[in-house]
Amino acid sequence: MNLASKVVEKMINGDAFSNWLGIEILEITNSFCRLKLKVREEMTNGFKIAHGGITYSLADSCLAFAANADGLQAISIETSISHTKKVTSGDTLTASSKQIYKSSKTALYYITIINQNNKEVAHFKGTVFRTEKEWFPKN
Repeated sequence: MNLASKVVEKMINGDAFSNWLGIEILEITNSFCRLKLKVREEMTNGFKIAHGGITYSLADSCLAFAANADGLQAISIETSISHTKKVTSGDTLTASSKQIYKSSKTALYYITIINQNNKEVAHFKGTVFRTEKEWFPKN
């Protein structure tokens, strides 16, 4: 198992919320992540569309996994989302990350979320602070 997979496996095993969401890891490499989830009825709001927090949470998990995949612990310091299409119960969402910038202290990612029809439903931007703490110290 490569380092990125080891890190994300450790992260998701301790992540009760991502597990409640039903997030499935499709692909993880150094600085890249692709996740999937199926929207359930209890994830909808009074308009019978998915609560905005569902796409936000999927994107936030994608950001976290991508930003930590290189083995250094990273935490988000700024995030934002734009919802472009409604999401309903039964939809399958896929989030994919793209690293835009990375330095020794910060990194910037763009996450695109599409539905089962390959239509973009949300765009998320996240900045993380990169600590010096390793997920798996060599000591």
